[in-house]
Amino acid sequence: MPTLHPYLDHCGTAAIAHRGGHDGGPENSMASFAAAVALGYRYLETDCHRSRDGHLIAFHDDVLDRVTDRSGRIADLTLDEIKAARLANGESPPLLTDIFEAFPDARINIDPKSDAATDALIELLPRLDAFERLCVGSFSGARLARLRAAFGPRLCTSMGPAEVLRLRLASLGLPAGHLAANCVQVPPDWHGIPIVDRRFVRAAHRLGLKVHVWTINDASLMDRLIEFGVDGIMTDETRLLRERLAEHGHWPPGAPR
Repeated sequence: MPTLHPYLDHCGTAAIAHRGGHDGGPENSMASFAAAVALGYRYLETDCHRSRDGHLIAFHDDVLDRVTDRSGRIADLTLDEIKAARLANGESPPLLTDIFEAFPDARINIDPKSDAATDALIELLPRLDAFERLCVGSFSGARLARLRAAFGPRLCTSMGPAEVLRLRLASLGLPAGHLAANCVQVPPDWHGIPIVDRRFVRAAHRLGLKVHVWTINDASLMDRLIEFGVDGIMTDETRLLRERLAEHGHWPPGAPR
């Protein structure tokens, strides 16, 4: 059974602001993260891409086009070129380090969106010296394996797709085998196939794993997941999740079950 990583040391259902949430500014903007922290959020989720000159940008898409006034692939642009882009609120896309520096008490969930971003993250993390307050998740099991090999138990990681499948099978009575992750972060279903139910949560807890579910913006689904006993919910609707957690006695964050 894995040792509980400090990142996961919380009571009740953790509220996780997905890309900072939508209640304070554009996704992955410093304003959105600041608004979530002001609401009482202790967990922030973001993504990162590597610029052409080696900087990690807190940004979801691989191109600027959807959420800024500029276009182009982040991997092809320098930091100066990326900083010339503007989000809808006038900010430029932040560096990943900006979030760690601006919110020293927040716990940060990071998804490196490419192999190059993973390489840059492996180089950056020792300099950040923030292992106790960060967790890395990815759709790529290979990237997660490289991160685990680089940092061992210092780094909290969630599961890749193959590990999630094994945990789901374990919830149905089959052996799980070795799971190297510290937690599982999953959607409630995958193309209509259920993932998270009471059996899934119980199976994870038997193995010492916490369950975080993304990206939940519906009040009734929030209620159902809280009743299942999930350990964290990622949302864009930060005010709504705060309201539902308070209704269930999970607010402020850290309130016991």
